[in-house]
Amino acid sequence: MNLNILQEKAQVFIADNLKTDLTKLILKGSSFDAVSVQELANQIVAKQKSEHKLPTWFCAENIYYPAKISIEQTSSEITANYKSKLVSGKTIIDITGGFGVDCLYFSKQFSKVMHCEINADLSSIVKHNYQQLNIENIDTFTGDGIDFLKNTNQTFDCIYIDPSRRNDVKGKVFLLKDCLPNVPEHIDFLFSKTNQILLKNSPILDISSAISELKFVKEIHVIAIKNEVKEVLFLLEKNYENSIQVKTINLIGKNAQKFEFDFNEEVASNYAAPLTYLYEPNAAILKSGGFHQIASQLHLFKLHQHSHLYTSENLIDFPGRSFKILEIVNYDKKKIKKLIPEKKANITTRNFPKTVAQIRKETHLTDGGNSYLFFTTDAQNKLICILCSKIDA
Repeated sequence: MNLNILQEKAQVFIADNLKTDLTKLILKGSSFDAVSVQELANQIVAKQKSEHKLPTWFCAENIYYPAKISIEQTSSEITANYKSKLVSGKTIIDITGGFGVDCLYFSKQFSKVMHCEINADLSSIVKHNYQQLNIENIDTFTGDGIDFLKNTNQTFDCIYIDPSRRNDVKGKVFLLKDCLPNVPEHIDFLFSKTNQILLKNSPILDISSAISELKFVKEIHVIAIKNEVKEVLFLLEKNYENSIQVKTINLIGKNAQKFEFDFNEEVASNYAAPLTYLYEPNAAILKSGGFHQIASQLHLFKLHQHSHLYTSENLIDFPGRSFKILEIVNYDKKKIKKLIPEKKANITTRNFPKTVAQIRKETHLTDGGNSYLFFTTDAQNKLICILCSKIDA
């Protein structure tokens, strides 16, 4: 931490240059002897990224920002608030503390919070920021969270973990054992320190694989914001052996699309040709894998086993996008061109052998407009195109 960044003139400079062209600013150099222009630029970029993601920090005075990657990787306040209400008790420890957003929201639900962060500089930053935010029930520890638990006699009502990719693993990570800490390896030890674990996973991790790697999974929460999956949470409870509940939520402004199902329940879908209305599930449901459960619960027909599009004769309130079907044709680029005389349409493919880019190239349709085209496969394995108008939520 360079404490000179917190001097009033430096803070004013950062606030005054949030909309400045950083390339030009860097070329001018720093006006401060003890603060480099690179440090100033990082503070500006990190604060810019916090405006909508972390408004509590953005609006507070004398906040010190870490490297911008820490801001990019941290939970948003929206998801932190959601997950803080999934667990309860008096004490909680976050063994992978990061920038400390989750801990701040846990501090609203728990009497005492322990924040562990292995990066000494980041740990110092978090401690400073909590002081600026007047948070008094969070203790910070600089070091490995697993080591902290091994060296303390204390137990906790909950352990929170947000594993990161191991440095020696190249490319995308799909298994928990390839993350740090290795939760499957430490699972028995962790349950000697708590009866409840809340585990945050990257959206790219496979849910079924994670379940097979873990123990005592009670709930899975899939959180999307504006139809983009941000987090997949696993709530583990010691000795829990009953069915796993999957809870999906898609947050759009003040509205929330929710859908829940039993992961272990086997259900089957009914299939039909497109009827009057077409439905596309939101991203949280698609990630959860509840393709048959949503058809069963909402009494909808699926177009095809692998298409994940649904239809009904009567309009229902659906957790996703809803459309009125205007016309259905077999896949033929000449027919499709005639469907859209204005040559502009929103295109979606589901279980279809061609990409959106390939379809646009063949049909010369540009993006946008009020027409929606779904290219998919029906229950008879025919390639079809469905012309729709969108039903506003």
